Amino acid sequence: MWAVVIAVKNRAAAKQRLALPRPLRTAVARAMAMDTVSAVVGCPLVATVVVVTDENPADFTDLGARVVPDAPAAGLNAALRHGAALAAADPAGVGRGAAIFEGGLAALAGDLPALRACELASALGAVRRGERAVVADAGGGGTTLLAASPGVDLRPRFGTESYLRHLADGARDATDGAGQGLRTDVDTLPDLTAAVVLGPGAHTLALLPDLLDWLPAT
Repeated sequence: MWAVVIAVKNRAAAKQRLALPRPLRTAVARAMAMDTVSAVVGCPLVATVVVVTDENPADFTDLGARVVPDAPAAGLNAALRHGAALAAADPAGVGRGAAIFEGGLAALAGDLPALRACELASALGAVRRGERAVVADAGGGGTTLLAASPGVDLRPRFGTESYLRHLADGARDATDGAGQGLRTDVDTLPDLTAAVVLGPGAHTLALLPDLLDWLPAT
């Protein structure tokens, strides 16, 4: 079984490259994060989902995730390490005295609105004992999933050209065969169009009428 950590930025600062009016941009960022978490919660290989964020906890706790504040406040990778450490040491919740988690740890992008639970299950199920595995985004430069089998340090290096950095740090390339929903992260309007074509989750889909005038023609 797996613990999956997702870091969600402050929505006011999120998705600056998404060329939408600010209220719609923040609504889309929230919806995409919620759809991502919904898919992860529904994955049969995932025992716990930890969302690291200073946004409204109920957005994610109502979906079945555990929410912790971004205590490091030092960027994406620090937030992911923080969430992974909490999940490994106390999988059932801070202060509840749970046993040490003995499954794998994974860090996942929070902007995968077309992710399917079965795609995540397939990717996690293919991680081999004693290794870290990385899945590239559709553009080939970024990372959508970094997974470390039990006992292996996660060592997230998300950011610009993170896919190559993860490979250089010893992660196995697990991109081949990864589902398109798992690879389609959203930073720009063409990315969002691609996710809409794949079929986004319910929260993003609910915003589609407001997005039609902004999305590029397919």
